[in-house]
Amino acid sequence: MAGDQDGQSEGPGIRSSAGSLGLTAAIALVMGNMIGSGVFLLPASLAPFGWNGVIGWATTISGALILAYVLSRLTRARPAAGGPAGFVTDAFGRRAGFFISWIYLVSLWTSVVTIAVAAVSYLSSMVPFLGYGEHVPALAAIALLWLMTLVNLRGTRAAGNFQIVTLALKVIPLLVVILLAIYILSSGKAQLPAFDAGQVHLGAINGAATLTLWALLGFESASVAAARVRNPEVNIARATLWGTALTGVLYLMVCSAIALLLPSDVAAHSAAPFATFVARFLDGDVATLVAVFAVISCIGALNGWTLLEAEMVRDMAARRLLPRWFAETDARGTARRALLISAVIASFFAAMNASRTMQALFEYLLLLSTSATLWLYLACALAALKLGIARIPALIGALYALWTLWGAGIGASGLSFVLMVLGLPIWLWLKRNEID
Repeated sequence: MAGDQDGQSEGPGIRSSAGSLGLTAAIALVMGNMIGSGVFLLPASLAPFGWNGVIGWATTISGALILAYVLSRLTRARPAAGGPAGFVTDAFGRRAGFFISWIYLVSLWTSVVTIAVAAVSYLSSMVPFLGYGEHVPALAAIALLWLMTLVNLRGTRAAGNFQIVTLALKVIPLLVVILLAIYILSSGKAQLPAFDAGQVHLGAINGAATLTLWALLGFESASVAAARVRNPEVNIARATLWGTALTGVLYLMVCSAIALLLPSDVAAHSAAPFATFVARFLDGDVATLVAVFAVISCIGALNGWTLLEAEMVRDMAARRLLPRWFAETDARGTARRALLISAVIASFFAAMNASRTMQALFEYLLLLSTSATLWLYLACALAALKLGIARIPALIGALYALWTLWGAGIGASGLSFVLMVLGLPIWLWLKRNEID
C-alpha cells in the first residue's frame, strides 16, 4: 500500500481496485512469503530430533492452521480493521495496537537477517570463504541485506517483478528432493529409521515445533494485505488456509525426508543439507544446482520481506503509530525513508551477533524472529476471544502460541519481550506530541 508523494496513504479499510489480488494471487502471496530460507536449513537443525521432528512438524502445521483460521475469521468479521494489528486495536485499544505492531516490526527486522544468513550458508557451499571465521557470515548477510534494499529502492514494481521470477524458481529444489526421496525409498537405497515410541519426548517435540514454526511464519500475509485482496471476506480465508496447508505439507515431506534419510551426524553438520542430500544419492553437479536454487529462494524471500518491513514502517506512520516522516513516499511510491531505516536496523541485528557461527547465528535469529512474531499471533487470538469471534479455535490458538513461546526458551522469548518494551519511549513521544 503505497501512499502519494506527500505521505498520504489509503486508510487501512479502503480497498483499491487497481492492483487488487484475486484468490490465486492471494494464495501465491501467502506461499511466496512462507517459502524462503527455513526449509533449506531446517533439516540440519531438526536432524538430532529424529521422529520427534516429524511430530513437531505435524504439531506446528496444526497450530498454524488454527491461527490462520482465527485470522481469517477476524478478517471476515472486521474487514475495516486493515490487518492483524487493527484487530488488536479494535479489541484492546490503540496502545495495545502500537506495541503489537512494534514487536511485529521487530520480527520483520530479525527475519530478514535470518533469511540473509540462510542465503549465505548455501552460498558457502559454492564459495567456502563465506563460511570461514567468526565475522564473515554476518558481514556477507549484511551485504545481501543492502543488495535487496537497493532492489527495493528502484520501486515496488521492480521488487515485485524480481519476486515473481524467484517464486517461480524456488519450488524446483523442493520437487527435486521429494521425487528423489520417493525414488530412494522405492529402490531400497535407503530406509527410514524405525519409529521408537520410547525416543519420543514432549520436550523434544516442543523444541522441534518451535524451530519448524519459523518456516511457516508469513501465513498472516493475506490478512495483512486485506486492503489489496479482492472479495476479502471469502478470499482471505481461502488463501490463508490453503496456502498454509499446502506449504506445511510440502515442508513436512521435504524436511522429514532429508532429516530421516541422511545419517543424523551428516545432516546435523551440513551447511547446505539440500545439496548434501542430493549429492549423496544422486550427483554432485545436480547438488550444486540445487544449492543455486536454494540461494535464489532465500534471496527471493529476502526481497519480499524487505519490501514488507518497509511497508510496515510506512503503514504504522500512516496510522500515526510512528512519526509521519516515515510515511512519505517518492514518485515511484517507495517509502525510501522507511526502507533505509529498516536496512540500518536489520544490519545492526546482524552485527550484534557477528561472533556466532553460521548455524548458531541462524538458529538464534530463528528463535528470536519466531518469538517476536508469536506475540502478534497471541494478541490476535486474544482479540478474537475478546470480540467473541471463533472463541474455541482462538483459545486453542492462544494456548499454542504460549506453548511455543515457552518452547523458544527464556532467552529468545525474554529478549523479544524486552524488544517490545523498548517501543515504550516511542509511544510516550507520540503521546507527548499528540500524534496518537
